[in-house]
Amino acid sequence: MKQIIIVADSTADVPKAMVEEYGIHIVPMRLAFGEETFIEGINITVEEFYDRLSKSRDLPTTSQTSPSQYVEVYQNLMQQYPEASIISIHISSGMSGTYQSAVLAKSMVEEEHGEAVDITVIDSLSATYGFGLQVVLAARMAKAGASVPEIVAEVDRVGKARQVYFLVDVLDYLQKGGRLGKAAAIFGTLLNIKPILSVNDEGAIYAVDKIRGHKKAVSRVVELFVKDYGDQKDINIAVCDCVNPEGAEEILRLMDEHFTIHEVVRTSIGAVVGTHVGPGTVATFIWPAE
Repeated sequence: MKQIIIVADSTADVPKAMVEEYGIHIVPMRLAFGEETFIEGINITVEEFYDRLSKSRDLPTTSQTSPSQYVEVYQNLMQQYPEASIISIHISSGMSGTYQSAVLAKSMVEEEHGEAVDITVIDSLSATYGFGLQVVLAARMAKAGASVPEIVAEVDRVGKARQVYFLVDVLDYLQKGGRLGKAAAIFGTLLNIKPILSVNDEGAIYAVDKIRGHKKAVSRVVELFVKDYGDQKDINIAVCDCVNPEGAEEILRLMDEHFTIHEVVRTSIGAVVGTHVGPGTVATFIWPAE
């Protein structure tokens, strides 16, 4: 049985225990507050990041991993596991150039090593655990002895079946990131408006609704999921938050009233996505349980 190695960038927000259990290779993203540069998950924790973010007047800058960094990752893995296949899964190309970096790195490695290269690069068309769930699925299948084509097909199928809604708590970060005008942000804050965002088929974030008041907004998120899934009641769910565990648990409790939940994953939204949606945001992902 040929070994299959799963690679992902750190925006997948896969819980550390799962990364270790399945031997997933995480490539960290970089961010900077002014002149200070950090490597996500290496020299800055999620808690430290959000603490800095809440105190910073300007948004930090985030940078995609370069092709040369992926060349190094792939070559190191090929040297360590010469007979292995590599499946590399990344944040949506509609949100970041990371997928393109990985594709370019693959072609650079192929130029050097020719037919010895066995790398498959996948555009998840999602972010945070929206593609973390695909990463974990791929790793579980690889561990169970599935082939590369089988894994790629199932990752694609689940990607098409998942649904996500982000419930944004404060508007400042959407405004700072240019997704919301200053006047609209001020007006929305005064009216206690809570935007609900999702990800379209091209992997780009878009606004679904804006609801006045937290409780109504949470109920609206659950209502949207129920509408999306119709008679499909058996689901897996991941609830990811930006330092808002209470908000995550609230959504989870309400979802449990409407669905039969099989697997539950709780994790935090990392720096790259968290920069743009801000503290208090809760992202909920569901996909069919089979």
